[in-house]
Amino acid sequence: MQISRLPIESHETVLRVQDTEIGLTGFIAVHSTKLGPAAGGLRMRPYASEDAALTDALRLSEGMTYKNAAAGLPLGGGKAVIMGDSRKKTTAQLLAFANAISTLEGSYWTAEDMGMTPQDMELLARETKFVAGLPNGPHASGDPSPITARGIFQSIKVTAQHRFGSPDLTGRTIAVQGLGHVGTYLCALLHEAGATLILADIDPKRVADLAHKYHAEIADPDSILSAKADIFAPCAIGAVLNAQTIPDLQVSAVCGGANNQLATTKDADRLHARGILYAPDFVANAGGIINVATEVLRIDDRDTYVSDKLAAVETTLGRIFDRAKTMECSPARVAVSIVDEMLADRAA
Repeated sequence: MQISRLPIESHETVLRVQDTEIGLTGFIAVHSTKLGPAAGGLRMRPYASEDAALTDALRLSEGMTYKNAAAGLPLGGGKAVIMGDSRKKTTAQLLAFANAISTLEGSYWTAEDMGMTPQDMELLARETKFVAGLPNGPHASGDPSPITARGIFQSIKVTAQHRFGSPDLTGRTIAVQGLGHVGTYLCALLHEAGATLILADIDPKRVADLAHKYHAEIADPDSILSAKADIFAPCAIGAVLNAQTIPDLQVSAVCGGANNQLATTKDADRLHARGILYAPDFVANAGGIINVATEVLRIDDRDTYVSDKLAAVETTLGRIFDRAKTMECSPARVAVSIVDEMLADRAA
């Protein structure tokens, strides 16, 4: 296996990991450890190229720095990606990647992300102790998806309060893009709260099953971006909010679970110019990493810790909305400035 460090100035450490014999190519990106060891999940996707995989790792790791800081966690930001079809991943690939994680000696902790399961984390744990999201153990946090969905649901209610004057979702139409673990759990919470759902996913059977279960409308993954709804909840890949898609949005607010929803910082301003209230993704979707943090930090009273941190996220998001309204700017710019101030104070 070859592990090489890439000279990328925006990040503290970036590793390229390759083992051609077992078909492994991936990256580990540590953006910042100013607040503590970098933490962020491992995802596996069939990236179109190494450049695409590296770009994803860099963007996601930076997002984790902001997410962890905004959630008040003593953790920095990192992320790891493996190129390939997650349905075809092998034990050899995971064990080799775990060894690569160990070379960072605790400056990066990994966990479950897209294409990974708690059982995969168990495999990684055979070769590295710097892994969380395990299904068993004294501080095991398990699948973070239900907590991620819970945090997003609560953030959607905060968003509704600020956009419509009430957190009540009864009769509100919410368009959900992406029905993976997080999106599926979120749909259950939204349906229970009385929301009407419009659903989209690349898996036709999955979307059909959930649409039947929740009496929801079905849209294809592209047209859902122009679906008429009260709130759009992107829960799939990032960069779906961009110069091409924002003009077509027919919603009053955006709040979802996908990471890096904005293609560029200018897209936050585009949403604001259209009067669409945007809940910064790294604030709204912090539930998963809060859950993982209980394992990394060895928190004994996990339930209380998670509940307290999720409540703090609601408060933080409300304050961001209030300040953005006063400043007449995008909530995304307010959220970024708050975290930048935190990181600057720590550096000083």
